[in-house]
Amino acid sequence: MRLTLVCLMKPVLHGYFRSSCSWRVRIAFALKGIEYDQVAVNLIKDGGQQLTEQYKTLNPMQQVPAVEIDGVTLSQSLAVIQYIDETRPGPRLLPADPKARAQVRMISDLIASGIQPLQNLSVLQKIGAEKLPWAQHFINRGFQALEPILKQTAGKYCVGDEISMADICLVPQVYNAERFKVDVGQYPTIKRLNETLAEIEAFKLSHPSRQPDTPAVLQA
Repeated sequence: MRLTLVCLMKPVLHGYFRSSCSWRVRIAFALKGIEYDQVAVNLIKDGGQQLTEQYKTLNPMQQVPAVEIDGVTLSQSLAVIQYIDETRPGPRLLPADPKARAQVRMISDLIASGIQPLQNLSVLQKIGAEKLPWAQHFINRGFQALEPILKQTAGKYCVGDEISMADICLVPQVYNAERFKVDVGQYPTIKRLNETLAEIEAFKLSHPSRQPDTPAVLQA
């Protein structure tokens, strides 16, 4: 009975409106139709609320997101997404076919490990005045690898014609690229996929401009 009650509780997402990793989890929840609560963790206010001892108990890496779900606390967005996919009904976020599933994981890891961490706030704070060219360099470097991969794997979406974890990773990264003034037009496949995904309700609802902690000046 206790386990059943725990599983019936709404998940709690501790995140930040503009965090790519938090956004990935929001997209996954929206695609699955899962109701959840949000607790804002402001990465800038008070020197960074993720650095408090209280938050460190949730995520020892002191990053967002942290997700309380089914009696456990999970960090790392791809682990959260895969847990959601394995435990909740709704559209699959990883394909059943082993080759397609490996392609989804490859693209997701390329973005989540090879591109996005190099624009993390903690990294940019260390870089200082050179943060814009730094971010542009590493986004372009990653997109130059990602574009030919997507040319081979994409149908309507990143891998074939079903939305997957790869698409969940792509959209926040393109948003970051545009924030850092990268010309996404250089990458026609990335640009096409992003434009297609941006019209889907789950991606609209999870957008940084529509979150409870979005500053008024940035709200849609």
